[in-house]
Amino acid sequence: MGIFSDSMAMNSAFYMIDFDPVFLSLGPVSIHWYGVTYLIGFAFYWLLGTWMINNKKTTWNKDQLSDFMFYGALGVIIGGRLGWVAFYNDTSLINDPFLPFRVWEGGMSFHGGLIGVISAMFYFSHKTKRHFLATADFIAPLAPLGIFSVRMGNFINGELWGRLSQHPWAMVFPDALPQHLQATQFDSKEAWLAAYNSGQFDLFARHPSPLYEALGEGLLAFVLVWLAVFLAKKRGTISAVFLMSYGLARFSVEFLREPDANRGFIFFDWMTMGHILTLPLFAIAIFILISNRKTARQF
Repeated sequence: MGIFSDSMAMNSAFYMIDFDPVFLSLGPVSIHWYGVTYLIGFAFYWLLGTWMINNKKTTWNKDQLSDFMFYGALGVIIGGRLGWVAFYNDTSLINDPFLPFRVWEGGMSFHGGLIGVISAMFYFSHKTKRHFLATADFIAPLAPLGIFSVRMGNFINGELWGRLSQHPWAMVFPDALPQHLQATQFDSKEAWLAAYNSGQFDLFARHPSPLYEALGEGLLAFVLVWLAVFLAKKRGTISAVFLMSYGLARFSVEFLREPDANRGFIFFDWMTMGHILTLPLFAIAIFILISNRKTARQF
């Protein structure tokens, strides 16, 4: 993220996102904030799942909650990585067959992770002789705060930035600056900060899209899905609300998020890969609601 990553500078017209992505260094080993946000997400899963077991009528127990956390974590990591390779990466696996395994280099896809978790739910449902939607309705409320946490990790990393903006809440993302304004092009920290303070970066301020996604895909989805936990009567409704709330938030933010450099606009000069991958979520949610409108909810 550049060489000056110890603070959020606040001396220009816009905030600059330049956090240190390393949470803790132990000799040669560095623990990154992005990994920590995944652990926080799993902690939310455990806390909310335990609350569900203790307070809602469900057939789940804590051993099963723990078992699925293992399967779900594998789904998130493997699916997220393979999804990135399939949807966003241009490197040929023939030339670099070990690319999918180098997860420490970054590159994860939410939609790939979702496919991984759905695969884990199918396996778990078969193993425990549950209906798939009964499993999904229990798991869906445990996911949004994890998404919120990981999106905050994206924000700390200064990645997935938005499109150019001059709104008062716009922010400068160092890695999104033109090459001549990159931190590595300056001789010292003081020279770089002087350029920032003089307003040279202001025209390159952007929408803080990771924060938009954290609020929409995370907090707003959390509220809507938990309303469904308390109000829904039909099987699959909770799962459908999760898919639709995440889908609406992600689809909306894609209009403000900078398209992937190697993908750009794929259709109609406005539709990004994120738009395309999110559209099936709406179709699946509608199918779930229609096909289960007469079936009572059961966890």
